[in-house]
Amino acid sequence: MQIVGLIIIGLVIGVIARLLLPGRQRIGVALTILLGIGGALIGGVVASAIGTGDIFELNFLGTIFGVIAAVLLIGAADGMGIGRGDERRRESLDRPGR
Repeated sequence: MQIVGLIIIGLVIGVIARLLLPGRQRIGVALTILLGIGGALIGGVVASAIGTGDIFELNFLGTIFGVIAAVLLIGAADGMGIGRGDERRRESLDRPGR
């Protein structure tokens, strides 16, 4: 049951993180969920380290740290161009001489 809860909170944290980031991120729903889960795990570890609960326990500070971590993860993924495979291919086809 903890896995289902982790996926759901990962989805929620991922969506909140994408809403907080300016501009459009070209990553899909699956990557949003994965990065949200990553953010939720990081938030749980940080909250556990400061003594506010267990890593898998949903609490306010863990959620806040999770959203911050997910914002950073999604921003990094977007900055590296992850999820933009089709766009890069179209750009290379649109360039003359290639």
